[in-house]
Amino acid sequence: MWGGRFAEGPAAVMREINASIPFDKRLWRQDIAGSKAHVAMLGAQGIIAQEDAATISAGLDRVAADYAANGVADDLALEDIHMATESKLAEAIGPVAGRLHTARSRNDQVATDFRLWVRDAIDAVDAGLAALQRALVTRADEHAESVMPGFTHLQAAQPVTLGHHLMAYYEMITRDRSRFADARARMNECPLGAAALAGTGFPIDRQATAQALGFDRPTANSLDSVSDRDFALDYLTSAAQTALHLSRLAEEIVLWASQPFGFVALPDQWSTGSSIMPQKRNPDAAELVRGHSGRIIGCLTSLMITMKGLPLAYSKDMQDDKPPVFEAHDLLALSIAAMTGMVETLTFRTERMRAAAEAGFSTATDLADRLVRVAGVPFREAHHITGAVVKLAESRGVALSDLLLGDLQAIDPRIDVDVQSALSVDASVAARTSEGGTAPVRVRAAIAAARARLGDE
Repeated sequence: MWGGRFAEGPAAVMREINASIPFDKRLWRQDIAGSKAHVAMLGAQGIIAQEDAATISAGLDRVAADYAANGVADDLALEDIHMATESKLAEAIGPVAGRLHTARSRNDQVATDFRLWVRDAIDAVDAGLAALQRALVTRADEHAESVMPGFTHLQAAQPVTLGHHLMAYYEMITRDRSRFADARARMNECPLGAAALAGTGFPIDRQATAQALGFDRPTANSLDSVSDRDFALDYLTSAAQTALHLSRLAEEIVLWASQPFGFVALPDQWSTGSSIMPQKRNPDAAELVRGHSGRIIGCLTSLMITMKGLPLAYSKDMQDDKPPVFEAHDLLALSIAAMTGMVETLTFRTERMRAAAEAGFSTATDLADRLVRVAGVPFREAHHITGAVVKLAESRGVALSDLLLGDLQAIDPRIDVDVQSALSVDASVAARTSEGGTAPVRVRAAIAAARARLGDE
């Protein structure tokens, strides 16, 4: 391709370090699509003969069929997917294939292909996250009234429902999807036609190629078009945040599956055993999702470091833009699929959850709230009174609801006769009816709203 400038070929090591075909062959569908849009525009603009454009387009279809059937060979001499495609096209249709590269550079070609690939990746991730949300909503509906301890500092804090807990992750995933949607909207501009860096003197129609490839518009500046990869960084940033949310849920599954918690039973298909301890059931799928998050964050960091000091326009460093994006996408897709499967099939041991909620004085705040509402006690004073009640219950080894009224009124006579009914975990969650609260009526409303949104997709 560029040998006319050089008297000797590249060294073997140079061929290897220079070639990107082993990884950028994943772009072949996007490369074919971009080339077909480009050649159709060349023909329509009279830059090449319509007959040649038709021949090239048909040849590209043949190349695509060959790739689909046989894959893309790792021919280092051809460097990348763009030259591999052009070479196979020449084999298929002869010298007319050389007209395809008129009015474009590999710089705008790869920028276009990569945007197309990232756009497709976002669509795939969004579909996976929607499936995870549906799984969360389904299980939340099953457990809208199942009581469990809510934690702060990993200490039992207040009772919540398992449905409410699962719907928290639904909300996180909703924001993750919005980040991907924002990234997609922002990146949906077409670099094709920017050529190497300065545009081209051929009378091309960038609007036509942008429209043919599903972009909203052409990019506005040719230098920017070929030299930035912020669209890939947007994707990786969204992927990293999603991975963090998946990792948090994975960590809870790991904790809940442990014997001290016993909140969930892992099905066989999402567990492994031990090579030496036959009793073990290890939550390896959840642990791997948790581990993948670190690798995805590493991919984001890798591309940031690659891009941080590059002058305009294109530098060969940018050849290393795709491996971290490909790796992050594969890891994220696998993590989403694994988490969806786990959420769908986990057995929740609700009796253990309820027992844990009842054991941790988690309704103490309800007593303080009742003193405020019924007796008009300032909250700080009510907090102090409740602390004394908790101390008494702890010293006797009983739950708050098991204390006698006389014991409570000995601490403060303003504690009323109906207080025991307010100290059960069921009463506690039922009372949390504020918008976004854990009361079953609120949880079911949130589930209905979520199903309505997911049903529109």
